[in-house]
Amino acid sequence: MWIRCANVPFRQVDVSEKPVVYREATATGRIRLKRSTLQLIRKGKLEKGDPVSLAAIAAILAVKQTPAIIALSHPLKIEMTEPVVKLGDDWVEVTVKVAAHDRTGVEMEALTAVSVALLNVWDVVKAHEKDSRGQYPTTLIESIRVTKKVKKPNEAA
Repeated sequence: MWIRCANVPFRQVDVSEKPVVYREATATGRIRLKRSTLQLIRKGKLEKGDPVSLAAIAAILAVKQTPAIIALSHPLKIEMTEPVVKLGDDWVEVTVKVAAHDRTGVEMEALTAVSVALLNVWDVVKAHEKDSRGQYPTTLIESIRVTKKVKKPNEAA
């Protein structure tokens, strides 16, 4: 069933009157994996390569592409993207900090970066996560959220 939304106007928020200020956002999320998959990651034994390095570079690339995939976001002049990837016993955690001096926040960029990084991890490990029926009964991306937001007014006033 298709639902038509012709009566719902979508538009980017007009930020032209907002001051340019320092903005920072940090987002985090995890992918739950089999313990055996984490052992393969730690030993560098995955056929597709290192998902930790891939997650970090994918996060940086995702920040740059956010306006192309989040319909109402504004293109921003990103000044810093800092991905951190951690391994647990049965999870990979990605945290990304994004900063810019701009008229609107960078939360969507940080959330997009974490999401894309975790999807790249899944892609690299999927052969080892499937069960005998080709399903992913334990693989789970979870808890993607903004953990910190900073907005500092310009101090040169």
